[in-house]
This record gives sequence, C-alpha cells and structure tokens, in this order.
Amino acid sequence: MSSGCIRVLAGTGNVELARIICERLGIDVEPCTVRKFANEETAVEIGVSVRGHDVFVVGSGSGAINDNLMELLILINACRYASARRITALLPLFPYARQDKKDKSRAPITAKLVANMLTVAGADHIITMDLHASQIQGFFDVPVDNLYAEPAIVHYIQSNFDSVDNVCIVSPDAGGAKRCTSIADHLKTDFAIIHKERKKANEVSSMALIGEVKGQDCVIVDDMADTCGTLVKAAEKLMEGGAKSVTAIVTHGLFSRDATEKINNSKLKAVVVTNTCNNAVAMSKCDKISEINVAPIFAEAIRRTHNGESVSYLFRHVPL
Repeated sequence: MSSGCIRVLAGTGNVELARIICERLGIDVEPCTVRKFANEETAVEIGVSVRGHDVFVVGSGSGAINDNLMELLILINACRYASARRITALLPLFPYARQDKKDKSRAPITAKLVANMLTVAGADHIITMDLHASQIQGFFDVPVDNLYAEPAIVHYIQSNFDSVDNVCIVSPDAGGAKRCTSIADHLKTDFAIIHKERKKANEVSSMALIGEVKGQDCVIVDDMADTCGTLVKAAEKLMEGGAKSVTAIVTHGLFSRDATEKINNSKLKAVVVTNTCNNAVAMSKCDKISEINVAPIFAEAIRRTHNGESVSYLFRHVPL
C-alpha cells in the first residue's frame, strides 16, 4: 500500500489506539504537540506538513471528554489552515452521543452541537463506531461512516465459548434489541431481552427478563458500559433465571465512578470491551475486564477511504 498521502494525527485521549492503527497500516503516527497554557487553554502544533495530504485525526470520546474534544477540534482546524486535502475525524466513541434528542423541556441536543462544531472546525468526513443512536449520522452535512463492532463480537464468541449452541444473546434494554438479534441470527443462537426502567440517568429502578435462559451461557451485548449498574443488575436477573454464566460484551468501556468495584463484586464472569476507549486503568483494577482489538477495522476503513473503496465490507467482516 502506498502510504505517502496518508497522515494520521492523534490527540492525547487514545494514543495507543492510534499507534496500533498505524502499525496495521505500516506507517507512523505523525508528530504533534498538545500542551496547555497557564490558563488551561489548549495549544496544538503539528510537526509535519499536511499540505495536499489525506489527514485522519484520531480523537477520543472518553476520559477528560471536554479537553479531548477541544484537542480534536483544534487539530482539525490546524490541518484546515495548513491546506490538508481532506480531513477525516476518526472518533471511535462519538462524544455526547447520549444527548441526541430533546426528551424534556429546555433540554439541549448536544450531539447535534458537537456535529456542528466538527464541521465548522473543518472536518470533511467522520468515521465512528456503534453510535448510541444511528440518527446522529443525520446531524452532519458531511459523510459519516458508522462502523460496527458486531463482526468482532461474533468472532470473539465463536473463539471463546466451548459451544455456541448453548449461548444466549441478551439485550439489556429495548434499544439494543436490533443489535442483539442480529448477532443471535448470525450465530443461530437464542435471544432474550431485559426490560428496564430508570428513575434517573445512570440509575435503574426495576428489571424484567423476557425469554428463557436456564442452563445457558448468557452474553449481554451493549454499546456502552458507563457506571455498569445496568450490567450488574442484568447479571443478577439472569442468574436468578437459571443462567449457567453471564458475560458482558460492550463496545465502549467508560467505567465511570465505582464501575470496576461493582464488576468485581458482581455475578459477571467477564466484561469484554473493545479498545475504542483507553481501558488500561480499568483493566488494572479489575481482572474480569478484557479487551477486543478493533484497530484493524479502523485501519481498513482508513485504507479504503483513502483509496476510494467501499467500507460496507466491514459491516459484516473482520479484516484478516
């Protein structure tokens, strides 16, 4: 592959993912300096020419989310003023994705605001993974490629469970039912759903299991693990229903507050997340947490985008 016109830049949010992506592409992450002034303003300096090049800026929607978002916007804008040919914002986890609608009076639609900010900063194209709500793609007037972790999840289940026939895919809420039924259909396994009600954000009040899980290895599939209250309560409900074991597979591992402590004390056998977020701290605190590498999917998306090829192959396949 000719890599002469590809430039990959990264903020400080998930440098390791950027490094693995570039390793897969056979190139280096380009040098750039991100620093803060005494008053906490962010300053960026790109250490290589991007004039006329196809630039991919790897951002992060986790950790110090506001700082990471500003880093990304400033990097994109710096590339725009440096005459980059095309600028793609690669956001493995789209920030503020859960604020995607006006669900009560005077509530902001912050995901739309972020979309506007990225476009105004100079982004020509967005690559992300497992958007919390697919309609966020419509917030942009530039192309958006929403990649899926599903092929990697299916491959993980096939490789790590003794018998896929005894696996039951579980959706922790009605919103994730489509994702879970797709995985269950692919594996030709059973499917169950947990209906939950919330008192307020990050706090589940009640749960009801719909489906038969007795004697089965249950796999809860979700797009995001934040405080992990839903996963822990879902595991309890499934074990009460006679499940043999409960594993959670989640695309984005945020692990906020005391999430790792909850997992350690829960009935979950394992929590498997992709490396869209930097999971190093959470993994050091909890032996139950492990990682699926989705960098090959992003690397192949970069290669196909640069060469003008379709990325739809990645919706159903894991790059070899």
